[in-house]
Amino acid sequence: MPRNGKLVRITLALAAAGLAAALAVTSAGAAGKRSAGTLNGAGSSLVAPAVAKWASMYSASTINFSPIGSGGGISQISARSVDFGASDAPLTKSQGDGCHGCVQIPWALTATIPVYNIPGVADRQLKLTGTLLANIYLGNITNWNDPAIKALNNGLNLPDKEIVPVHRSDGSGDTYVFTNYLSKVNKSWKSKVGCATTVSWPTGPGGSKNPGVAALVSSTPGAIGYVSDFYAIQNHIAKPRMKNAAGAYVLPKISSIEAAAQLVNGAKIPANNKISITNPPASKKYKNAWPMSTFTYVIVPTSSPKAAQIKAFVKFALSANAQNAIKPYVFAPMPSSVIKAANKTLGQLH
Repeated sequence: MPRNGKLVRITLALAAAGLAAALAVTSAGAAGKRSAGTLNGAGSSLVAPAVAKWASMYSASTINFSPIGSGGGISQISARSVDFGASDAPLTKSQGDGCHGCVQIPWALTATIPVYNIPGVADRQLKLTGTLLANIYLGNITNWNDPAIKALNNGLNLPDKEIVPVHRSDGSGDTYVFTNYLSKVNKSWKSKVGCATTVSWPTGPGGSKNPGVAALVSSTPGAIGYVSDFYAIQNHIAKPRMKNAAGAYVLPKISSIEAAAQLVNGAKIPANNKISITNPPASKKYKNAWPMSTFTYVIVPTSSPKAAQIKAFVKFALSANAQNAIKPYVFAPMPSSVIKAANKTLGQLH
């Protein structure tokens, strides 16, 4: 049983390397009734477990969702190939313009996490910092027994083994969160690589979507990668303790994600709902905060023949019942201020 608690079974189509290209979940009401209405969505593989759970609970429509990555979700909603897109990265200005009248609405709160496959090093034994992560992915640190890693992990038997840094090969919200964090903690990373859903990686192989990265890390001794915690749990991959700005070594869990989300308490949510909670400041208030926490967004057109259906489903996803239902997949309930801003934006649909 995973340490985060028993995972509720959800309907996720599996291929050899992980999720299949399409995830279809048909929802039914308590009495087994179905609506003739159907909503089609695509995007973030990070949020796919949450969408699947919501769809299984929802009685008003059939929800089909394809976990093709955040970049694909943005492209498909921009082309109106789907009724809604999903992304863990907020829209850039050009993406917003290209979506022709879309709004982004935060609808879930979770985390991106590093994962590793180091022979002889068990889950949660490794300690890492943002600086070490940046130098590993920049190619400056290439072996697990490098003095910089050993200094941080006194007494840990780190092998003389090459590090294989695995990254996402597709447009990814997890990549956005990961590179956003590294850009905040490492000037060299910010200037040489930067932050985006797709970047020019200095080194290492790529895997497609969360399942692809999880599969590569699992099958490659010496590998390190990044996924959402749901996929780490499903694939039994080790995760490190990350040092946050407050100096504490923390693990991704509901309480540490909620600690990072305190950044929005009392803060004005921007009109476009773009919110960043990576790398909370060095303050006692954030001593338990996971440094790669993130909101994830549903992207919808303000004008759609299915506006009423879309509005009803998203409003359901924002409800306390729906937010609590995805906690077993390491999604924390969103703060009330973010829920309020999301519902306000949802009112623009017509």
